[in-house]
Amino acid sequence: MSINYNEKIPNNVDLSSDRRLQRALERWQPEFLNWWEELGPENSTDLDVYLRTAISVKKDGWAHFDYVKMQDYRWGIFLTPSDSDRTIDFGIHKGQPAWQEVPGEYRSELRRLIVTQGDTEPASVEQQRQLGRTCPSLYDLRNLFQVNVEEGRHLWAMVYLLQAYFGRDGREEAEALLERHSGDPDKPRILEAFNEETLDWLSFFMFTYFTDRDGKFQLASLAESGFDPLARSCRFMLTEEAHHMFVGETGVGRVVQRACDLMNEHKIRSSAAEVEVRKYGGIDLPTIQKYLNFHFSVSVDLFGQELSTNAATYYNTGIKGRFGESKINDDHLLHDSSYSVLELKGDHIVKVDAPALNAVNERLRDDYIVDCDIGVRRWNKIITDSGIDFKLKLPHRAFQRGIGQFSEIQCDPQGNIITQAEWERRHHEWLPTQDDQEYIQSLMQKVTEPGKIAGWIAPPKGKINRHPFEFEFVRFN
Repeated sequence: MSINYNEKIPNNVDLSSDRRLQRALERWQPEFLNWWEELGPENSTDLDVYLRTAISVKKDGWAHFDYVKMQDYRWGIFLTPSDSDRTIDFGIHKGQPAWQEVPGEYRSELRRLIVTQGDTEPASVEQQRQLGRTCPSLYDLRNLFQVNVEEGRHLWAMVYLLQAYFGRDGREEAEALLERHSGDPDKPRILEAFNEETLDWLSFFMFTYFTDRDGKFQLASLAESGFDPLARSCRFMLTEEAHHMFVGETGVGRVVQRACDLMNEHKIRSSAAEVEVRKYGGIDLPTIQKYLNFHFSVSVDLFGQELSTNAATYYNTGIKGRFGESKINDDHLLHDSSYSVLELKGDHIVKVDAPALNAVNERLRDDYIVDCDIGVRRWNKIITDSGIDFKLKLPHRAFQRGIGQFSEIQCDPQGNIITQAEWERRHHEWLPTQDDQEYIQSLMQKVTEPGKIAGWIAPPKGKINRHPFEFEFVRFN
């Protein structure tokens, strides 16, 4: 399915055949462009950026690479091919034809899910809008902009669903997506993780690894939805989301590599690593661990309560499935099934069996944590291959939680419950301090000469569309 780029709004949903919807989206488009100009990437208007643009929703040859001015990027509406034989795979409607229209009884639940997903997309652009000021290389600046424009297109995907299927309510929700802003005290974004500032590139890499990975799992769950247009939208969004996580994983890996290179070059012992690595302008491994702890715990919160009646309802009614639903060997109803979850019992965290239907969130969180650990193991391989005695670790899921039963306690990264007094005394060991943040900020100096890179990060090993690191990925006019 090719995408029609002759239209004012590129699409593969035959938008021109629905004049009412086309007019509604064309009215929304200038508001989106105004938002992009005001709160999108700062000072990017005159840049020519080597970006990929979707030209098809087929698996092969779906993207075209070329220089594009940011404001001229062709955002649009792209759904994967429809399957007239598709049926719902789970819940009480299992085996029934997938819905092509919104079922009236599930209208509010579907709208809430679409709005919440849609709200995260412009939020991350707003969080990252000033990072171009301190890019470590043109390669990284280009990757930042690629992430930004695709988050903008993911917003378009959700706005299309709201405008096409939810009438006046949908139009109002689409407008509200541009009225809420990340960190705004009066109109903040819906999810707290998207109100945090992204002040530096280490935070950006952690965000794209951990928080965009949450996006992967949420999109994969929505891609199972019985509401077919939502499922088809999310399947294509997942294609683009993979690059965002790649930016995060390789970005953190390059920071780790540079720390290890400095330690070996200057014969730094692990016990003195923090002070010595900083003396030579790198980011030490203990500080990377602190940033890992923070971003992982914030992202873990995005999966919600451990036991959730809302999640049970979404699953039971067929509007949001589990990660890899078709690969799970059970009845896909869960009415008589149990699932093991962690629970707070007095001063201990223990495993208990809970109704599987209520534990859908926790199963998704489990899958997410396993996936996160793959990248951590790759970072540790860099450290091991460098001959350094240090190991990065994911903190316990109960660490620094703001949502769920563990939000009521304090816990160290190993999962031991501690007193509030001990937390106050020791949390600087586990989370970035103001001194850490100020040091990281001091390193954030803009490097825009092709082939050059900041001293705190190693150059990438991979290429973008066969172009090496020395390529002029961004042209300043």
